[in-house]
Amino acid sequence: MFSSRFAFASVVFIFAIACGACSSSSYDSPAPAPSPIPAPSPAPAPAPGAATASVTIPTGAAVLGDRAYTPDDINVAVGTTVIWMNTDSVSHTSTSNASGWDSGTVVPGGRFSFAFSTAGTYRYHCAIHPGMIGTVVAQ
Repeated sequence: MFSSRFAFASVVFIFAIACGACSSSSYDSPAPAPSPIPAPSPAPAPAPGAATASVTIPTGAAVLGDRAYTPDDINVAVGTTVIWMNTDSVSHTSTSNASGWDSGTVVPGGRFSFAFSTAGTYRYHCAIHPGMIGTVVAQ
């Protein structure tokens, strides 16, 4: 009985060694380093002396609807640069309902700015959370 167990264990051991020699190991070569995540582009600075106005994206904005941008409706003079500041803990966008602007993803703590050079009423939303809406009126 002992010799048959010994023989079986020896065969299994030899088989395991042989299979290990044929396979490659993940330790043979280091894995490539992950690609770094590019930092978001900073919001362009308004021209010196140009008028600016701020809109804040508050904490919990995704469920605030027409109160997701503070202020949700803002009136500015033509030529004013509006700066959206994301103070929430999740990413958002400022995306024009018509062709106009699209901030792309604004990460927590991030900013986006856009200069309103033409008079008009500009409705916008968050492309990630479509219930978030706001309006800029440039006069």
